[in-house]
Amino acid sequence: MRPGAGELEYRLRQQSVLADFGIEALRARDLDPLLQRAVELCADGMQSRYCKFLEGCPDRDKLLVRNGVGWRVGVVGQIEMRADIGSPAGFAYQTGEPVISNHLENETRFRTPAFMADHQIRRAINVLVHAGGDRFGVLEVDSPDEGKFEAADLAFMQGFANLIGVAIERQQTEARLNDALLHQELLTREASHRVKNSLALVSAMLNLQMQEDDDPRITRLLGDAQARITAIAQAHDQLWRGDKVGIVRLDDLVCGIVTQLGEQSPCHDIVCEIIGLELSADSAIPIGLLVTELVTNAIKYAYGEEGGTITVRIAATDPGIEITVIDNGAGLPAGFDVKTASRTSLGMRMIASLVRQLRGEIEFDDAGPGTRVTVTADPRT
Repeated sequence: MRPGAGELEYRLRQQSVLADFGIEALRARDLDPLLQRAVELCADGMQSRYCKFLEGCPDRDKLLVRNGVGWRVGVVGQIEMRADIGSPAGFAYQTGEPVISNHLENETRFRTPAFMADHQIRRAINVLVHAGGDRFGVLEVDSPDEGKFEAADLAFMQGFANLIGVAIERQQTEARLNDALLHQELLTREASHRVKNSLALVSAMLNLQMQEDDDPRITRLLGDAQARITAIAQAHDQLWRGDKVGIVRLDDLVCGIVTQLGEQSPCHDIVCEIIGLELSADSAIPIGLLVTELVTNAIKYAYGEEGGTITVRIAATDPGIEITVIDNGAGLPAGFDVKTASRTSLGMRMIASLVRQLRGEIEFDDAGPGTRVTVTADPRT
């Protein structure tokens, strides 16, 4: 038997409402507004004043009216009913079977909850909502009017229940992922904090060794090692303190390193002009070590005991950055060559290695007076 024009329009309207809810369910991030929207649209699609979502409370064997439309004050969020098979909603919750009851006043299978009787509810239709393989609750449409809920209405209701279940599963999955990410972030911060503390301990031990040893060469070598360890420790300090896990602000890192180098060489005035760029630790640590080596070289060789000014600049270029360390000191030695110097100097070998790691290029120029070292690199690649 073909449906009449009114029936066809009614079913098409239900499909339209269901499609609208499907879009909202996919976008929803919070459960309570989603459930409230579900009962509003479900009531609209069923042309009924009353709809409710009953959330299962297994620990108390109850169903709570969590969301609803049409009900008097004091029902939604407060009324609980037994989750047994003695009511239409309880039967659907316990058995997983949908329920249609078109004559509650004559119903022998179920009792009518008191709050529904107070609203003169005559018929009800219920479907179970599953989420993650578990029973989550029951979606129910009620009506005080004469008429009949039909099998086609169950299909409409089941569509709503399925969409609610999928949305709940997605939100639960996202919540678990967020918890896992937060836990991973906590572990990462804790690891960085411990590495920083361990490196600080090593630095302190080197400092004690320098005080015990009278050999200037040993003292210098230990001081160089301490500066390198301090640079890495600074990066890990930024890692665990920063807002973003694994990300370091270049200005905080490099200026912190420069400040410590300046404290160790009070006769030098070390100026820091760094852009506020955020980089991964994989890029930031080599940059910190590179600046440490270049500034240490300037401290050692640019001036005499009277000291002088050393300027550290890092500027943005297209597509990367430009690191510049400038002094006004004695200038480059005659015939200076980077490759030759790298064969005899550990510091120069480290500089060359760090530049390669950053996929960069380095130039040593006469600053007239002094030396300008320029490194161009793209650490974000």
